[in-house]
Amino acid sequence: MDIRTMFERLDKQFTSYGGLKGGGITRLLYSDEWIEAVKALEKLLKEEGFEVSFDDVGNLTGRIEGSEQPEETIMSGSHIDTVVEGGHLDGQFGILSAIVAMKYLKEKYGQPKKSLEVLSLAEEEGSRFPYTFWGSKNFFNLANTKDVETIADAEGVQFIDAMTRSGFQFRQNDTVRDDIKAFVEMHIEQGKVLETEQKSIGVVTGIVGQKRYTINLKGEANHAGTTPMGLRKDAVVAFTEIVQRLVQRAEEIGDPLVLTFGHVTPVPNTVNVVPGEVEFSVDCRHIDQEVLNTFAKEIETTIKEIAEQRGMDVNINLWMDETPTLMDDAIIEKVEASAEEIVGAAYKVMPSGAGHDSQIFAKHVPTGMIFVPSIKGISHNVEEETLVEDLVKGIEVLASVLYKLAY
Repeated sequence: MDIRTMFERLDKQFTSYGGLKGGGITRLLYSDEWIEAVKALEKLLKEEGFEVSFDDVGNLTGRIEGSEQPEETIMSGSHIDTVVEGGHLDGQFGILSAIVAMKYLKEKYGQPKKSLEVLSLAEEEGSRFPYTFWGSKNFFNLANTKDVETIADAEGVQFIDAMTRSGFQFRQNDTVRDDIKAFVEMHIEQGKVLETEQKSIGVVTGIVGQKRYTINLKGEANHAGTTPMGLRKDAVVAFTEIVQRLVQRAEEIGDPLVLTFGHVTPVPNTVNVVPGEVEFSVDCRHIDQEVLNTFAKEIETTIKEIAEQRGMDVNINLWMDETPTLMDDAIIEKVEASAEEIVGAAYKVMPSGAGHDSQIFAKHVPTGMIFVPSIKGISHNVEEETLVEDLVKGIEVLASVLYKLAY
């Protein structure tokens, strides 16, 4: 079989489920478009000779039974949902690449020694309901049903109603599978690193840890014309000093540390009043927990120092504190070896700056990730794209890794 031809055919087909006139996809959990996609995927897998099954919440698997060690499963896949007006590769590419790679292996080498499974996870993005990783958390019996019993989407549709209308229900069985010996997720990078460095494959070592803060600085609002500069307690000025100092430190420390001030709300936010208050977010990420913790202390210390120097009150709320998730060393080695076989030196060993289903899997089963480049680093956007040549190379690397693991 020709990998490119099969992938392009499947990509065109599945991009139509929730496909938008201007390109891209909106395919939200338990929507009509989502139902159409999973039913089409079920049909496709059956036609290709996979044993197909759904779990209670809508995770779908397609299985090729192993000939010698069928009780050991090598799994690959990703999530079937998208963000609103998302691209055709985020999530979908991971599922389709697994199907194409497994079909290629079976045609070329016959039945695997260990069982192979494609996995389509019901949801990862949190785009319809305020809950993420519904698919992978349920896969490992980590989801708390109380967290979704009362939530609704923007149209007021209750989570439970959307789920039952789609033919699914809350997980009924507490048993967690113990047969999965490896999970390998293929994904677009969603960043510019591979494209900038002209690499075709990313060998992912782990998913960065994240700390997110909401900071509230309180100074004093006053008249913009009658309050001299030396008598002001301008919260925005304090904020800009914090940004300047911390960004400079982040640049000194260097990659892969990243720091973002993404949401800023000055009060009263009007042209002729010295802002007396500002609330802002801080997002800090690194693959090394010690480096992340050290810089987080520096963030808090710097904010407190500047607030004190300017006579302001400050409240620091750390509301997300996710530890880094490392991929399995043995699988990393296999991915790197396969990348070298397929693309030579055109690969990069790198962390993932974004979250993925693999961060849930890696805590329970040996896990690895493969990246392909994103053109201009664009993702979560209808313009999301990757050169088809790089997509094919990614599938070839995945096939090579699955061969090493299952054959």
